[in-house]
Amino acid sequence: MGASIADTDLEDDGDFAETHEINVTPFIDVILVLLIIFMVAAPLSTVDLPIDLPSSTAAPQKKPDKPTYVSIKPDLAVAIGETPVKRVDLVRSLDAMADANKDRFIFLRADRAVLYGELMEVLEILRAGGYSKIKLVALEGVPETSAPPPTPENRKP
Repeated sequence: MGASIADTDLEDDGDFAETHEINVTPFIDVILVLLIIFMVAAPLSTVDLPIDLPSSTAAPQKKPDKPTYVSIKPDLAVAIGETPVKRVDLVRSLDAMADANKDRFIFLRADRAVLYGELMEVLEILRAGGYSKIKLVALEGVPETSAPPPTPENRKP
């Protein structure tokens, strides 16, 4: 709320005339600070390992606030988030995380070039370590209605 003093009306009751102006400068400052915070935090919340994921037409499910990603890269190296780990240290590294809980979901991502046997080895390591809640990650795909379902005869090489 602002007030102004008029030069010409000195014999008034001493009341100030109210002016109704909104000071938007603090609002703009807050918005700019929030913008900077989101610009810094957004890249940190994604996983940037170059993995060529296969696509799936299943309905996307809600993921937790801080998902734990285990990735298998094309060279068969394993990583937790973006940190590379050895396969023998995979369970030990998961147990050492801040939210170490065997009941949390582990999101397993594997490159398209990874063989099925290699994927099963990592699944077996996780299962032997006590992690039984594992979700496979794929890219969202568009269902093809005109194409027949894949069979061994018509599967792409």
